[in-house]
Amino acid sequence: MLTPLAVLVGKALRFVLRLRGGGSAVPGRIALLIQPKFLQKTLGRMASGIYFVSGSNGKSTTTAMLVKVLRDHGLRVLTNPAGGNLPQGLASALLADVDWLGKLSHDVAILEVDEAYGKLIAAKVAPNGLLLTNIQLDQLNRFHSPEEVFDYLDELAKLTTDLIVVNGSDANTERLAMGHSDRLKTLGVYISPKAMKSAAHGILAAPDFQNDGSNLDEAATLVDAKGLKATVSIAGKPFPVMLPSPGLHYAVDAALAIAFAGQILGPKFLPDVSAKAISGLPAVYGRGEVIEYQGQKLEIIMMKNLPSLQANLDALVTSPKCVWISVDEGTPDPSWIYDIDLGKIDHVDVISGTKTYQWATRLAYEDIGYGKLIESESAALEYFLSLPGAEKTAIVNYEQMMWLRKKLGLLDLEGGNG
Repeated sequence: MLTPLAVLVGKALRFVLRLRGGGSAVPGRIALLIQPKFLQKTLGRMASGIYFVSGSNGKSTTTAMLVKVLRDHGLRVLTNPAGGNLPQGLASALLADVDWLGKLSHDVAILEVDEAYGKLIAAKVAPNGLLLTNIQLDQLNRFHSPEEVFDYLDELAKLTTDLIVVNGSDANTERLAMGHSDRLKTLGVYISPKAMKSAAHGILAAPDFQNDGSNLDEAATLVDAKGLKATVSIAGKPFPVMLPSPGLHYAVDAALAIAFAGQILGPKFLPDVSAKAISGLPAVYGRGEVIEYQGQKLEIIMMKNLPSLQANLDALVTSPKCVWISVDEGTPDPSWIYDIDLGKIDHVDVISGTKTYQWATRLAYEDIGYGKLIESESAALEYFLSLPGAEKTAIVNYEQMMWLRKKLGLLDLEGGNG
């Protein structure tokens, strides 16, 4: 009886909270309080398995690509919306899909999970397979070192039952997979030297702190990446893929998603269907997403950490014409911005948020001119939209991105951690 009660209360809360605008993790948190086994009760019936996607960066994009590929192959796929990757966010997402008895009608679950919390979800519902995007440097307030992230993901891999696919060109995820090769099917997705050179800073992997030089069996290779075009090879057969947004990081995510889909689908996997699925996918929020608002095109670039911002800046073809930077206390330690190569930014029109003056100092240090300093985000947005030009770029942290999307009328995200 606890599961139906959790569903009833959770669905009611979800409905009320979405009326006020946006998603929330509160319904999921309450559902878990009522029924601590809510995840097990709802997710434990997947005919084609449960698969997790994790890593420092690229989780949301890779998950969205993988889900689209599987759906275009005819599978009914359950997934959590981007950002809802903690237990309470996942539970909130499930409330949208379960019936009143807590039952689901899907074939397979593809779930983005946070690096630190993935093992907690896996302890409740063990994944059949795990896809790891990378291990990169993160903010000090979140993870002190890449080794810490490695340990979290290694614990998650220990709870995985059948398969692990990793970014084989990231020495740390490759080594992690090798450590489980005696128990799991372990595969790597590799990036050719030509593709690697397409981005000024490569794949921005964390330092290789322990690797014996071993290679995994190859699931796929990213042969080439240029702008919106990529070439992926599986079993020696290359095929073209059009990306939702330009950049090596998007191409790597696509190769990972396609390779993992191939393992899930087996002989039913179709390369042309996979390529078409990814080409028709919109950009994931904050990753080159372009929002049309009041006749203007606003591109949102999210600065989660150093590698994520650098990858997005590397993907810019030209310097943005009109730029707004807005960062708040969601980035408590902004010291890492001094390690960013800002070569693609030649000016900033307005800076806002509680980190206004830290960013102004960073730009001055680089001799990059900036316009107004307006700590109020609402006032800064109003000023930014009043500037001439129909194409604008906003560089924001996760919290400011969520606020901005709400302000622009986009209320489609569940609560969670980015």
